[in-house]
Amino acid sequence: MKVLVTGGAGYLGSITAKALEEAGHVPVILDSLLSGPRQYVGDRIFYEGDIADRELLARVVAEHPDIEATIHMAARIVVPESVEQPYIYYRDNVGKSLEMFDALTGLGKPRILFSSTASLYALTPEFEVTEEDAVDPTSPYARTKRMMEMVLEDLSRASDLRAIILRYFNPIGADPDLDTGYHLKDATHVVPLMAQTALGYRDTFTITGTDHPTRDGTGIRDYIHVWDLAKAHVRAIEEFDHVLEQVDAPFAYINLGAGDGVTVRELLAAVERVVGRPVPVTEAPPRPGDAAGAFANADKAHELLGWKTEQSLDDAISSALAWGEKRKDVLGYE
Repeated sequence: MKVLVTGGAGYLGSITAKALEEAGHVPVILDSLLSGPRQYVGDRIFYEGDIADRELLARVVAEHPDIEATIHMAARIVVPESVEQPYIYYRDNVGKSLEMFDALTGLGKPRILFSSTASLYALTPEFEVTEEDAVDPTSPYARTKRMMEMVLEDLSRASDLRAIILRYFNPIGADPDLDTGYHLKDATHVVPLMAQTALGYRDTFTITGTDHPTRDGTGIRDYIHVWDLAKAHVRAIEEFDHVLEQVDAPFAYINLGAGDGVTVRELLAAVERVVGRPVPVTEAPPRPGDAAGAFANADKAHELLGWKTEQSLDDAISSALAWGEKRKDVLGYE
């Protein structure tokens, strides 16, 4: 099938597009190139533009009337930046997405697979969360994602729109062929930062927050190989109608994670194990908007999609490190 992928020039979008291709589908990329590199598009069908541009969306659909669903990944995603500049996050993540949802529904393309986040879950004593657990987003970024979930719920109840909402935990690594990977020049995600430090591109890795209510005081997360995450999107697209039939609703929530919790110190130890040498560390207070974290109960993904992770934490770290060594050749910077 043909699938519109917004944000398809980004880290997750480009790898998901590749997974779609490997499964026999055709991705159509829509990206403003605000942060995604043009080379990540490759030779795929590509439209450069804004997701809220109704004329552009109409042209995409007119030229590709066989598009069957949209994977909506386009978003601003940097938590500290969202705290400093909330307006642009609400404008781009919420306002523009709303325009796109309405336009696509009017164009007869109502199936939406939405990239949400696990960072909106409320803190639980066990740290494991299910899709039914309470939410309490602690940053403007996370609140924009929760707002869009609520928008999709309301639109799906009132219109032909149908939505599967994927709550991501923490994707790491690169695509299997190392063609694409984490691309932001100033890394903000933990594994790229650790990888750059391990490779000698940074002097030290900073642990932000050491007094969280976790087993060692550092934040706890659920790290998932990005290739596993991409393949979950393929399964969700292929099983879209069946999923909604099973939940008997016009929308569904599904956690995507490995299903176990790893603290920052444990992740650091794993990186050191894979690299074979220590990573210099300093400690600092939590960043604005940071939360203690959570990890997934991923039973629903297995039940509804027949999906579970196949790559180990060490596999994901090895992939991230291999990409760290190659990305200068691909992108021109370390």
